[in-house]
Amino acid sequence: MGEKIIAAGFGGQGIIFMGKLLAQAGLLEGKNVTCLPSYGPEMRGGTANCMIVVSDRKVGSPYVTEPSSLIAMNSPSLDRFEPATESDGCVLVDSSMIDRKIMRTDLTTAYIQATEIAEKLGDVRAANMVALGAFVRARPVVQLASLSASLGKVLSARSTGILSLNEEALLCGFQSVRIGE
Repeated sequence: MGEKIIAAGFGGQGIIFMGKLLAQAGLLEGKNVTCLPSYGPEMRGGTANCMIVVSDRKVGSPYVTEPSSLIAMNSPSLDRFEPATESDGCVLVDSSMIDRKIMRTDLTTAYIQATEIAEKLGDVRAANMVALGAFVRARPVVQLASLSASLGKVLSARSTGILSLNEEALLCGFQSVRIGE
């Protein structure tokens, strides 16, 4: 098993945190992982993406040009990475931020109103965790329990107060995703 994932969106959406958490969960499950973040020149509002590889075998390169899965948190990211996604791959879309459907018919599609759900949970910044919970339901690369267990290792010491919010957001995403619509 090997999954090459690109998580992409605007800076400030927690894209890099999403990648780190996914990689940590893979490590917890004894898998081989890499995580390669990429930032635009702006701190917030610019581009951000993270390339994550989770595999049962050794990982040859952390660089992903043709992802087997894409987590798109904004329209420019979907426009940029959908064409490169491997046939039979999976694309998860934050349908609160993206108003179009996936154009390709050879992909598993999953839609989640991640930003809207996060707002209802009380903090729009949890949209990344809603999306990640939805992603592991659509494409079970790691277990939801492994993501939850990894939160404490990835969150900084000053952020542990939002641990329960992130756990709730992961679960809400897992339960709310629409696959194949």
